[in-house]
Amino acid sequence: MYLDTRPGRDDQLNEDYVGAAVNSTSARAVLLDGAGGPRELATGCHHGTPWYVNQLGDHLMFNMRNPSTALTTALAQAINSVAELHCVWCDLNHPGTPSSTVVMVRHVNGIVEYLVLGDSTFIADVDGKVETVSDRRIESVGADLWQAMAVLPTGTPEHQAARIRFVENQRLMRNRRAGGYPIASNDPEAAYDALTGSYRTEDVRRVALLSDGATRFVEFGLGSFMDALDILGSAAPERLFDRVRAAEASDPDGELWPRAKRRDDIAAAYLPIRADLSA
Repeated sequence: MYLDTRPGRDDQLNEDYVGAAVNSTSARAVLLDGAGGPRELATGCHHGTPWYVNQLGDHLMFNMRNPSTALTTALAQAINSVAELHCVWCDLNHPGTPSSTVVMVRHVNGIVEYLVLGDSTFIADVDGKVETVSDRRIESVGADLWQAMAVLPTGTPEHQAARIRFVENQRLMRNRRAGGYPIASNDPEAAYDALTGSYRTEDVRRVALLSDGATRFVEFGLGSFMDALDILGSAAPERLFDRVRAAEASDPDGELWPRAKRRDDIAAAYLPIRADLSA
């Protein structure tokens, strides 16, 4: 097993979360990628996005312990519990209230279950064939605003202003049934819009959970998802993060790879599933 996360900037707290628990009969893992947004935008929350993802992640790890609890139910309960923790002090109706992508995996009783909500990614090595699941519904929101931002050099005031317009629009569309996208925030019902599925244990060699900071490895053309699995399962899994950081540094203006931020928070979890896997 391997799990790690790194902040995108030294002067900001990490908004990603990764956790896992493995014993002789079961395994479970959670990866979250929080959406805090530019500093210029208020959130209505006194605690902040790092607090939110840590609370949500801890609640998810607890709720997943019972194999009879569906992953969607575990997520809905966690969203509700965290909302109750800060509803008195924070404005949960603010469009910028903290939110997060979610990837959950549970391996128990001969079944590997997964849940994906938002644009983080679940990867499964199914007997040498890679299968990936990522919820890209967010990409249908504000595509024109994304393009307006993408043509500008990353890190410039013009790019930042365009990014603020893009994020403001995204915030307004969170968990809207008409034209919006589901995400973990203050509405437990969003959990039931997640993408879910399962495999038999004997069909799966290994799985991984990646934030969109980590999937830059594939998006930047540094390797395939199978390559990512191989690195994460190797003796030096940190190489995945290192290669992404090197690529980001080589393209500071976003000329080769247009993006909202030069460096993003990055998180990954890797779980061998079959006992015959040596990695």
